[in-house]
Amino acid sequence: MTPPEPAGPDTPSPAPTPIAGGTDADILVIGGGSAGCVLAARLSEDPALRVVLVEAGRDISAANLPPEIRSRYPGRAYLDPRNTWARLTARLGTHRRYEQARLLGGGSAINALMSNRGAPADYDRWAEMGATGWSWADCLPVFRAIEADRDCDGPLHGRTGPLVLRRPGDDRLSPFVARVMAVLARRGTPHRADQNGPWQDGTFRGVTAVSDAGERQPTSVAWLTPAVRARPNLRVLTGHQALRLTHSGARVTGAELRGPAGGLTLSARLTVLSAGALHTPALMLRSGIGPEEELSRHAVAPLARLPGVGRNLMEHPSIAVACTLPRAMRVRGEGEHHEQGVWRYSSGLPGTPPGDMHGAILSRSGWHSLGRRTGSIFFWVNKSFSRGRVRLASADLLAEPEVDFAMLSDPRDLTRLKDALRAGAAVLGDPGMDGARGTVFPASYTPRVARIAAPGARNALARGLLSGLIDIAGPLRGALVGLVITPGVRLSRLLADDAALTAFVRRNVGGTWHPSGTCRMGAEDDPEAVTDPRGRVRGVPGLRIADASLMPEIPCANTNLPTLMIAERIAGFIRADLAEAPGDARPAARAAG
Repeated sequence: MTPPEPAGPDTPSPAPTPIAGGTDADILVIGGGSAGCVLAARLSEDPALRVVLVEAGRDISAANLPPEIRSRYPGRAYLDPRNTWARLTARLGTHRRYEQARLLGGGSAINALMSNRGAPADYDRWAEMGATGWSWADCLPVFRAIEADRDCDGPLHGRTGPLVLRRPGDDRLSPFVARVMAVLARRGTPHRADQNGPWQDGTFRGVTAVSDAGERQPTSVAWLTPAVRARPNLRVLTGHQALRLTHSGARVTGAELRGPAGGLTLSARLTVLSAGALHTPALMLRSGIGPEEELSRHAVAPLARLPGVGRNLMEHPSIAVACTLPRAMRVRGEGEHHEQGVWRYSSGLPGTPPGDMHGAILSRSGWHSLGRRTGSIFFWVNKSFSRGRVRLASADLLAEPEVDFAMLSDPRDLTRLKDALRAGAAVLGDPGMDGARGTVFPASYTPRVARIAAPGARNALARGLLSGLIDIAGPLRGALVGLVITPGVRLSRLLADDAALTAFVRRNVGGTWHPSGTCRMGAEDDPEAVTDPRGRVRGVPGLRIADASLMPEIPCANTNLPTLMIAERIAGFIRADLAEAPGDARPAARAAG
């Protein structure tokens, strides 16, 4: 696998030469997120293929990266409403806004930069579920080809890929994170050198996608380099939202878009959906591809009756335990990455795999002054069992889908989050943390916290006043935290009252912005499988999928790196299928599979 050409002067992509018969592209990629940029870069390596990449949000390139996106501290980027879908909501513990990226590079432009792959058993499980060719042995070479790991070498790692990976050195490690990891070691959890090494319980310095210049690497930069963007056969069309697919008979022929100048229809021999696990199924449903009852509910003419579209929605349910930080324990640099430590452990609950729990050890809990005074252990269920659904909210082509994660609908997920809160309280309350933490309290990313954390001068001022009070509160600090930060909720009460703990977790459970699985790949005889293992949508020629919606099960990982792996593999499958076409076939005709 050859990485994109080295970066040169930034050059806008010219429009491709029109294709015979009026077709606008050989391959139309809808969604310019983490996966879409990879697809566009890889598919346009063949100069005979005309590729168009469509993204609803704005362009993000090496030349115009805003400081909050360029920074390796992501706390402003993912909370800035300019970078996300403004009206997208979801039901987790409560119904709330659900941040999903809306700009070129997608989640890779605003996420937490964590770059772990998950357990080898995750991918072997995919193969067992009917996604043949997706075992760990099949996927590991692609993970290696993606990365340029600056710290670890050997058979599990790559050194020359487009994405630089590293771990925080001693000079960057937060004193709070270091102390938590030391306490965990004394409590029997060993420290291990490589989060992407052998799958074992332990603590790790988190693997992040940070360049040698210390900056974020969105796929719109790492894969869509200026040299790639300058290819005459690639067009990157930002600011255009896909409304629905067009078709001739059963074959998809392109998509209807809405852009700054109004409506636009693009035709293509092959359309690839990479709009993410929420918008990919929504686009299919609006286009008549999905469960019959869902299509009839909104009077959408059926193109293909596929019952699995929008089902099997997965997330990593989360909860946190936080504490105020003495001055000496606070993060060392304003732009320093915050998720520096990882605690992986096994719940031991029947039916759960090893390493089914994840604790991110955070040196700060927000971009503002209060966040710098707060450390936390942010827990999520690495291998969740609850399943939700994406449905159409209305027949309106611009309406956001109805998203229900059915969070904690499987009692095993609830049990593990409750146990995580207890475990986190025990660690932060350990005598070894004396002098490294102040008041310990339960926490979660709720709508109230989101409002407090929204970037802006007013919030910065309010948080600054509260931070000053916390600094001078002394023995009254606990009462102040209980009054202002966790109104009416005391950790001691939750730990003493199982019913109260259950109610707290159910009400405050969050996600991790890892939606997946809504158009899963699988075997031909699996009625819930939406695609075959090469991403081809069943019964709909001319249409493929390449994003996190393909995942049969959510991996024990932040989903960005697995999504990049999926995009690389689907791009390879497409090019291999084209190469198998008759040698005298025109490139445009060969893209029809």
